[in-house]
Amino acid sequence: MLDFTAIPERERIIVALDCSGEEALAIARSLQGRAAWLKVGMTLYYQEGPQIIAKLKDMGFNVFVDLKFHDIPYQVYGAATSVARAGADMFTLHTIGGLEMMRSAVDGLIEAGRPDVITLGITVLTSMSEEDLELTGVTRSLPDQVRTLAQQAQTAGLTGVVASPQEAAMLRKELGREAYIVTPGVRPVGASLDDQSRVATPRQAFDNGASHLVIGRPITAAADPAEAFESIVKGL
Repeated sequence: MLDFTAIPERERIIVALDCSGEEALAIARSLQGRAAWLKVGMTLYYQEGPQIIAKLKDMGFNVFVDLKFHDIPYQVYGAATSVARAGADMFTLHTIGGLEMMRSAVDGLIEAGRPDVITLGITVLTSMSEEDLELTGVTRSLPDQVRTLAQQAQTAGLTGVVASPQEAAMLRKELGREAYIVTPGVRPVGASLDDQSRVATPRQAFDNGASHLVIGRPITAAADPAEAFESIVKGL
């Protein structure tokens, strides 16, 4: 049985490289031997393409490809197959795409011969507040929306979900011990919130049941990213 608490917490911090390729590789070099996971988001992937995954893998990192697939099932099947073959260890897709779309991503991994790739369903973006959600026409509360979408992700066979640390405790009870609950919106004490709305400190996020934390700018925008990473680990 998967026990996240048995994994060192430093190995459960995912550093988000939302920057240029040159900067991403420089940060990656500084984090070798320190961090286990790096995230490739849209900014980096669309500039560098799938080869950035191979470069980071060659440096010894696990790679989380965060492109938030949301399309017809046929397209998501192909996208999942492609990122899996490129070497991704984890990727995201929007749960609001529906059960068939999510299941097609799982089928794509089988086609790629990579059924072990971690699949994460995006619930409600951490930049969104209750008021933002209402403006989209969703009438249920934000926690209820997160819970409903997380249940659908589990039904579709996804490995876990992405949600804010504020919903992590609820989701841990809902999804069980082995579900991946990956939380962006994590900010060390005193750090700028930037465009995040539903946030928590790293310690709070882990205590709430998060399996992994995504932390970007507090590390990557620091004068010394390695020092910033170690400071966060030390504060846990």
